Amino acid sequence: MTAKSDTIIIGGGIIGLLTARELIHAGRSVTVLERNNGAGLESSWAGGGILMPLYPWRYPDAVTALSVIGHKEYPKVAADLYKATGVNPEYVRSGHLILDTDEYEQASRWARDFSRKVSHNKKASFFSRIGSKDISRIEPELSENFLNAFWFPTIGQVRNPCMMKSLIKDLILKGVKIIPHASVEKFNTSAGKVVSVETSIGTKSAENYLLAAGAWSATLLEGTGISLDIEPVRGQMILFKTEPGRLRRIILNNRKYLIPRKDGHVLAGSTLEYVGFNKEVTDSAYQDLWRAAVNMVPCLEHAPVIKQWAGLRPGSKHGVPTIDRHPEFDNLIICSGHFRNGVILGLGSARLAADLVKNPLANKSKINTESPYSIL
Repeated sequence: MTAKSDTIIIGGGIIGLLTARELIHAGRSVTVLERNNGAGLESSWAGGGILMPLYPWRYPDAVTALSVIGHKEYPKVAADLYKATGVNPEYVRSGHLILDTDEYEQASRWARDFSRKVSHNKKASFFSRIGSKDISRIEPELSENFLNAFWFPTIGQVRNPCMMKSLIKDLILKGVKIIPHASVEKFNTSAGKVVSVETSIGTKSAENYLLAAGAWSATLLEGTGISLDIEPVRGQMILFKTEPGRLRRIILNNRKYLIPRKDGHVLAGSTLEYVGFNKEVTDSAYQDLWRAAVNMVPCLEHAPVIKQWAGLRPGSKHGVPTIDRHPEFDNLIICSGHFRNGVILGLGSARLAADLVKNPLANKSKINTESPYSIL
């Protein structure tokens, strides 16, 4: 007879899997239920992997606090995963050029505060405003039309599909059970606790439950008496193929970005579309992304586009995730609503969620008061 896991995690995206990693390191046993035919195939696979929110000074402090953890710890986590699995998450400290420079005061204040939190070296250069000469030195392929930029030299990236493959392999090696085609349909509750979940492959039970189902989280919670302000937001991307090293820096302009990969691919994203659970790609998005990419980097006009795809982000108010206990069921933890920033916010979110699982007797009102992430 198979032993029952201590914790069932609903959702095999980066949030659920990073939380599984935290729990397994704490000696817990974990089962991940994934609705698809494999883990990490939704927005965690589809995203860009930039390790900083886009225009981070526009977000609430809660997002910055989680970003600090990701910025500091991703290099080591990626290296540890590569060593353990042989699958390279492709962490690269690319540096990040932002070409929208109208918000200098806000950006510089945010950068000073962020830099103090992530570095003990007060002289380290985390942010600067640069002119055309420095822009062409840092990224020679950038259009000459851009005369100023914000430069973040220490910002990195991971390659989402590689990160997910490495993370999944690491968890399996550590004993985490990842069950595909296990769509959760209902929470069974009794005496203030979840006692089991009904899934497409039968009833599953554990002591603790973590909901990390991304854009599907709100739907799953409807039957438990709460309404969570999370909705699917489609993001489309296209992929160029160039020579390795042709483009070196992450570039952002007018909400569109380019991310160069080690093998020469350049990811161009992304759209923000409120179309429900529709993942179809469109010609209009293709043209919009292509024009934005070529406007930033003219040489991409002659580079082939080899792929277009879409993902559904878990959209939330102000991009702040909900990380908290269910108000009625103490052993159900919710960790969802990361919108566009699941990768960079994932490490900090997983730590908070795992702490809630590991400390079932913690005072709930105290957690709500001290955590800026709960909106329950």
